[in-house]
Amino acid sequence: MTETDIPALGASTITADDPRYPSMVLGTNHRFPGRPDYVRVVTTTEEVAAAVTEAVAAGKRVSVRSGGHGFEGLAADGVEVLLDMSEMTDVRYDAGRRAFAIEAGATLGHVYRVLFKGWGVTIPAGECPEVGAGGHIVGGGYGPLSRSLGAVVDYLYAVEVVVVGEDGVARAVVATREEDDPHRDLWWAHTGGGGGTFGVVTRYWMRAPGADSRNPAELLPRAPSRWRSGSVVWSWETLTEESFTTIQRNFGAWFERNSGADSPYAPLAGFLHVTHRSGFGLTVGAHIDDGVPGAEKLMTTFFEEVAAGVDTAPVFSDRKVNPWLYCSAYPGWGDPGDPFTRRIKIKAAYLRKGYSGRQIAALHRHLTTGERNPAQLILIGYGGRVNTVDPHSTATAQRDSVLKAAYMSVWADASEDETNIGLLRAMYRDVYADTGGVPVPNDDNDGSYINYADTDLADPELNTSGVPWHTLYYKDNYPRLQQVKKRYDPRDVFRHALSVRLPG
Repeated sequence: MTETDIPALGASTITADDPRYPSMVLGTNHRFPGRPDYVRVVTTTEEVAAAVTEAVAAGKRVSVRSGGHGFEGLAADGVEVLLDMSEMTDVRYDAGRRAFAIEAGATLGHVYRVLFKGWGVTIPAGECPEVGAGGHIVGGGYGPLSRSLGAVVDYLYAVEVVVVGEDGVARAVVATREEDDPHRDLWWAHTGGGGGTFGVVTRYWMRAPGADSRNPAELLPRAPSRWRSGSVVWSWETLTEESFTTIQRNFGAWFERNSGADSPYAPLAGFLHVTHRSGFGLTVGAHIDDGVPGAEKLMTTFFEEVAAGVDTAPVFSDRKVNPWLYCSAYPGWGDPGDPFTRRIKIKAAYLRKGYSGRQIAALHRHLTTGERNPAQLILIGYGGRVNTVDPHSTATAQRDSVLKAAYMSVWADASEDETNIGLLRAMYRDVYADTGGVPVPNDDNDGSYINYADTDLADPELNTSGVPWHTLYYKDNYPRLQQVKKRYDPRDVFRHALSVRLPG
């Protein structure tokens, strides 16, 4: 056989007796190894449509994976056919649509590299470069540029989706944000409606809202040239409860004051990360485009105001400036755990205000009780330009929050699953004890984030608020999502524990 006779990678079927199978069924979260009848590696939209039609005809439940970073096993539980999109990685400029086409299997790091190298532009997507675009964008992704640029879905011009009609035949539909597009509702559903609900996304097209140019470099935001980062760390060995409370109060209050779209601090992406006392302690960090006028002063003032009145000295403080791609596309950046420590549970919330005194006391109690606990809390600055968009114009309904919260545990041993999940659930329940153990939308909270999927919200023993899981995720956008589901997936082919339900 000559080199020209060797076939290019095409659709590949991997069954349980294939030595490749174990590598194909394990995603980022090792709690949920899939057991599909087979994995179909697809490389074109046509291959996706054929694979879905075949699975539907055989009565097999089908699901899809791009980067494999789902936290709750929604692409694994009960799935008989898993479509692996990870080889669909093309990122290019589409002159016909005057938008950048991104295939669903492209990782965010790959997207950042191609957009930057080719045109010097970027999108305000997530910080973890190994996450696949497929699930990230449809779930309403965000990242360190979102406060200044908005949510990633605010740049979604069009989406190609393989859907299944009443006849059981799969077909590709391209839906755009154009007002006269007959499929515009399908585009809308992919601006935050969550993955695995309406069909298989094969490609996105991204263009800034209002952009009208034939020059590709003017159709998305300019990427930073250099990226300024900083952090301050307090150790649990010296961190008092009073200092912990002060830092939490200061951090929340800072984002309450500085999350308007016209704030000079809108370009600053701040975060707070605290572990259980068996871990390292509490970190406050920040990132900003170093090309923003006064970037260094903005960051310095942020740290000064968060640390004001704290009587415990930090053990570490750092500032650095690096080229943009060094941070945005560095492999493994932001991923939880390591190759062997990948059993994950996550819970989430949107915050309209910083935590109350009672909530801070509950957090401190859980993070300082017991000898060992992998629980950690991450608060991420939000708001800014995100909050300039009407909550009904996209499926992303949370448009006036100032922080996102991620409550997460990561561990290695399956024997510790019950204990570690229980500890995280208890902390979350106590933080939201006033609203039935979950962040019910009110003056302080605004529900949860579907990309940090948490099936506990659908469990009436863990969510005693009486507010259903879909309201926590989608608020009053849910009925419209159900109508899109009815039109484009009437057979409920694409379903999981947190997928949009058919009406009635």
